[in-house]
Amino acid sequence: MLKNILVLTLISSIYLFANSFKVGDDIGHFSLPNQFDEKKDVDSKIQTIIVSFEKDTGKDINTFLASKKADFLDKHHAVFIANISGMPSIITKLFAMPKMRDYKHSILLIYDDADNRFVNKEEKSTLYKLENGVIKSISYITKDNLEEVFK
Repeated sequence: MLKNILVLTLISSIYLFANSFKVGDDIGHFSLPNQFDEKKDVDSKIQTIIVSFEKDTGKDINTFLASKKADFLDKHHAVFIANISGMPSIITKLFAMPKMRDYKHSILLIYDDADNRFVNKEEKSTLYKLENGVIKSISYITKDNLEEVFK
């Protein structure tokens, strides 16, 4: 019985990470750690997800969010996710995490390079707009249009 449960869990995890989210998909409910190793939930209450895959795009989003109040993301029912799976762990521990901990906003982190739920485009961040947990649109943004995201 335990073996069957473990196999089912493994298959579910593989399926979850095998396909990227598409318009019309329900994101369900998942948790990711933030820069303080606190698990944060992403569920149907979230209306905006911004995902960064590169150092420069992440820096742009962090600079934007640093200019806002600490509760800006919460008030906008939004999360910022940084996929840092490609970053060497020594760089993450020595440089990236201490820098991220200086920010007052929460940065959810993806460490697993097999996690491909979110699509990416070079030199852009990915913007997901949701309604009741269902993805209504996927677009790509730069620092030039970040302000428009929250209007």
